[in-house]
Amino acid sequence: MRIALMVLMNFLLAPFMFIRLCWVAKHYNGDYNPGFKISKFIAKRAIWGGNIKLEVHGVENLPEKDGFMFYPNHQGLFDSLTFYSSCPRPFAAVIKKEAKNIILLKQVLEATGSLAMDREDVRQSMQVINQIAEEVKAGRNYLIFPEGHRSREGNKVQEFKPGSFKAAQKAKCPIVPCALINCFIPFDVQSIRRVTVKLIYLKPMYYEEYQGMKTVEIATEVRRRIVEAIAQYEDK
Repeated sequence: MRIALMVLMNFLLAPFMFIRLCWVAKHYNGDYNPGFKISKFIAKRAIWGGNIKLEVHGVENLPEKDGFMFYPNHQGLFDSLTFYSSCPRPFAAVIKKEAKNIILLKQVLEATGSLAMDREDVRQSMQVINQIAEEVKAGRNYLIFPEGHRSREGNKVQEFKPGSFKAAQKAKCPIVPCALINCFIPFDVQSIRRVTVKLIYLKPMYYEEYQGMKTVEIATEVRRRIVEAIAQYEDK
């Protein structure tokens, strides 16, 4: 119902936006800025059209220089819209291979040079991790969901997969924990009533802070910070 409302409220713009996104995706040349800009425009229009209020906190916490990674909890397909709408810095994303052919998401991924990971294929996963690390070293920003798949328990955060932090460890880059709150509601609840979702960008963990930690320890610490942020902001 919410997706239908988003399309209905943007019925004049929707075909143009999709065609433009497809064109940018088809002509992707390694620069993810054009894809990020059109994705941001689409995300803002979708959130507005879907009768959703997005509260964003902590944008000032983003590192001054590019070449960092976002690690948020994962609640569903709506999560990505919150980042594209609110983040002032371009980024690519890492998703599971099962989602790479979802219409619109597929075009956004192609337009921003994002990557799909097959978690059942260790060799392919390591190739993706190594590629991310090299690109982050070169100044690209990446978003990856360390839970691996969406939580189906509302704002409860699942355990984080340590392997998802290998890319940051290899790149020696800042890790930006991010807390998503109520992002499961827009697409999971059969209603078009006004809903408020929240995204909190937490203070980054710089390499100097986690260089002596194992990936399991990094995953535990990042998850702890996100859980604390959800508890702090959930009922505000």
